[in-house]
Amino acid sequence: VDKDALDAQVKERRILEAAERARNEELANEMKQNDRIVCMLEERQKHDIRNINKAVSDFRKNFQRPETRREFDLYDPQALKKDRPARLSDNDSRCTVSGLQKFMGEDLNYAQRMKFQKEQLREWSLQQQRDHKNALADKKFLDDLHDKNRIELDRKALEQQRKEEETRRAVCTATKDFNKIQAAELTERKKLEEYQKMKDDMNEISSLLQGDLLSENPEQAISSFGRHRVVTDRWKGMSPDELAAIRSCQQQQVLEKLRLREEEHQRDAEWDRQSMQAARAQLLLERHQERQNREHRQALDSINAQLSQEQKSKQVPKENIYLKEEEYSNCPTSQYYAQFNTTSR
Repeated sequence: VDKDALDAQVKERRILEAAERARNEELANEMKQNDRIVCMLEERQKHDIRNINKAVSDFRKNFQRPETRREFDLYDPQALKKDRPARLSDNDSRCTVSGLQKFMGEDLNYAQRMKFQKEQLREWSLQQQRDHKNALADKKFLDDLHDKNRIELDRKALEQQRKEEETRRAVCTATKDFNKIQAAELTERKKLEEYQKMKDDMNEISSLLQGDLLSENPEQAISSFGRHRVVTDRWKGMSPDELAAIRSCQQQQVLEKLRLREEEHQRDAEWDRQSMQAARAQLLLERHQERQNREHRQALDSINAQLSQEQKSKQVPKENIYLKEEEYSNCPTSQYYAQFNTTSR
């Protein structure tokens, strides 16, 4: 370890820290000085504002008193004492329509008018009380008369009810006798109906036992629309001959389906063979076409080379200056040929 270098580094570090502390102390002192200056300025500003406000208040007190203002009459505290009454009488000339100083029920004779109205209301109330008493007396008289009429009606209703009960009792007796007769007739009719029902059931059973349904006659299932159609609720199934014919037909259908499948397989094989032959012929045709195109390009290249050689031979001799300067003065450049075959069309 290099102790001298470490001591030098420590010394430099201490010097730097001392310089940093000195700089921080200087900044702190400067900040304190600035704070004191700011406080002094704030105090001076507050003092100036206080003096300005005091001067403004003194000016308003001496030169802008409220009573000298144009609108002082709107908020004068003594305005009510200085003002005259709204009107001196109901016919005051100041109480115009636009002044809104006099409304319905606000006249100066309000007290006398209200007293007269109260007397009138008291008279009306007494008259209503008298009318109410008379109405109660009339109502009581009508109620008594109604009670008497209701009692008389109840008496007549009881008498009518008694007569109706006697009539109902006689009707019940007659009805009871009639019901007895009807019950006897009904019992006799039920006996006859049961005997007839039993006879019909026996005839039906005999008919079923001797009929085609229980005997399973195959002729009963034949429809009236033809022997090839059957009635489903009577059909008991196919005969052995019909089943054998159906199985034979199914076997023929299976053989026919196998034959058709074999023909389809042969047809598909023939189509595949023809497709391969067509593809081989197409390939040979494409190769022949490519060979012809290549020969055509070679022939065209040789013709172009020959033409180029002839053109160069025409430009070299001096006696062909006229052809070079006059006849071939406007030869197309590469830019002219570049404008062709620039699109997909």
